[in-house]
Amino acid sequence: MAVAEGHFVTVTGGTAMATLMMVFKVILAVASVILMISILMQSSNSAGLAGAIGGGAEQLFGKKKSRGYEAILGRIATAAAVLFILLSLVIVTMESHTA
Repeated sequence: MAVAEGHFVTVTGGTAMATLMMVFKVILAVASVILMISILMQSSNSAGLAGAIGGGAEQLFGKKKSRGYEAILGRIATAAAVLFILLSLVIVTMESHTA
């Protein structure tokens, strides 16, 4: 067994698994950065807690979402969040099977 960054990697097939894990971790890092940027670029829709209590229902039920920039950012954020969750689960599962 060889030691790489504090983890034990087996010689037979372990290097392929370690490479796959590294690829998944890089994709996870990219997805998390995209998720943060897409959320931070969205404009706020309410006036804080007072807007959420008083006028939040009006914004939720009274107006339709715009089809432009906000809709695209919303879809990007949703896709990045789903990718983040799925990759996190895959990485944890793979690490638990290798240990």
